[in-house]
Amino acid sequence: MPEPFFAVPEEYDGMRLDKALGLLMGQSRSFAQGAVKSGAVLLNGRLAQKSAVLKANDQIICTCAPPSEIIAKPENIPLDVRYEDGDMLIVNKPQGMVAHPAPGNWEHTLVNALLWHCDGQLSGINGVSRPGILHRIDKDTSGLLAVAKNDLAHQRLSAQIQAHTFLREYEAVVHGTLKEARGTVDAPIGRCANDRKRMCVTQHNGKPARTHYELIAQGEHFAHVRLRLETGRTHQIRVHMASLGHPVVGDPLYSAYPPIKSLRGQCLHAGKIGFEHPRSGAFFVVEAELPSYFSAFCAKHIPKYDERGT
Repeated sequence: MPEPFFAVPEEYDGMRLDKALGLLMGQSRSFAQGAVKSGAVLLNGRLAQKSAVLKANDQIICTCAPPSEIIAKPENIPLDVRYEDGDMLIVNKPQGMVAHPAPGNWEHTLVNALLWHCDGQLSGINGVSRPGILHRIDKDTSGLLAVAKNDLAHQRLSAQIQAHTFLREYEAVVHGTLKEARGTVDAPIGRCANDRKRMCVTQHNGKPARTHYELIAQGEHFAHVRLRLETGRTHQIRVHMASLGHPVVGDPLYSAYPPIKSLRGQCLHAGKIGFEHPRSGAFFVVEAELPSYFSAFCAKHIPKYDERGT
């Protein structure tokens, strides 16, 4: 059996090695600490320390076999597939579905559904708990995700994401009145020093982050906006819009506004992605209409709004 190899995903940037390795291998943090202590873990080709702080795309190799490998199991969960061929597929994830297994969410995730749908034929670059996953969106964000069926597709699509040529366009409802009809937030994002679950705009260990936004419709208290990611930092849209004083409606982490009972999470939807096909090189654009929870909120709170966002 080959040694477990992991490329550190974007959302683990800034995380300690022992915690990240446990999550990636589906094991406890104590197992990961023991593996590092025994000299069985290499970080970018060198013996690792458990307290090492990771960067996105760092390479981890662990030669210590877990006592009982936890592998995501296929589950017959319906998927909204918007494109599929022998190399990849595009899935429209519903709000409330976790992208991949992790402590507290080992079942009923998108990965469990993908394993059933693809009969296990997914790329293995990100390990047994994240097969095929190229990028992710939060549990309470709806919208499009690209999934790789083989390692070649994974590598070529990941290269586009790293080169910022992979188009990711979102729509959101944010609090307040936008002063400008369009703009760009260019502010580095990193983990908050006093709360590792949160990201923030920071010059200290922050990674470059840029979000372009434009107004679609403005109401008295809320605005419907379109956003395009130039970079893809963890929680980027949520952090950037909150930094402008316009947090995403329903965001439990970055908004100081009272919760809105009609929403189960943030009003944020990944509605469009564009990419060069990993085999043919042809450019594809895939779109997903706004989900009903999003349209209903806009129709109620933004005057003259209709399903076209006009």
